[in-house]
Amino acid sequence: MTKRIFDIIFSLFVLLFLNWLIIFFWIIISIDTQSNGFFIQERIGQFSKIFKIYKLKTIHPKTGIISRIGAFFRKSKIDELPQLWNVLIGTMSFVGSRPDVVGYYDRLEGENRKILELKPGITSLASIKYANEEAVLAQQINPLDYNDSIIFPDKVKMNLDYYKNHSFIGDLKIIFKTFSHK
Repeated sequence: MTKRIFDIIFSLFVLLFLNWLIIFFWIIISIDTQSNGFFIQERIGQFSKIFKIYKLKTIHPKTGIISRIGAFFRKSKIDELPQLWNVLIGTMSFVGSRPDVVGYYDRLEGENRKILELKPGITSLASIKYANEEAVLAQQINPLDYNDSIIFPDKVKMNLDYYKNHSFIGDLKIIFKTFSHK
């Protein structure tokens, strides 16, 4: 089964069963943030094309503070459920490097740019390893420097390894690991 066929079938299947839940969470977060509960942001996609990623909003737009419900959504990854739509329409895949904001993946050079030949994903080995990235960065004196010198290069290395060695069975293992990760 090709990666794209799997993405279409699996995202359609999951959306059919979870669509009501996504709508329910959207209503809750819309009330909580007193705004449209969807967060839409431009990210770098396959071949450096910019696309819009869909998430549930976790930050109150007037205060700029993560709400209590938003913090729960982030920790449980509920805020990422709308990305199933990105997978269905083909801007993302289930497995692939996490799409980043402008200024990171689009600036890769040399062999590292090969990462951009694949669609970004909802999950990856790098996203599993750095599932608590926000907490790690919050403990740093200079979070941006730590991200740029330690975390981002490690993610690039892991994602380049995925590019070189990805397979359907490997993707299934990563999906399983994502759900079994503590």
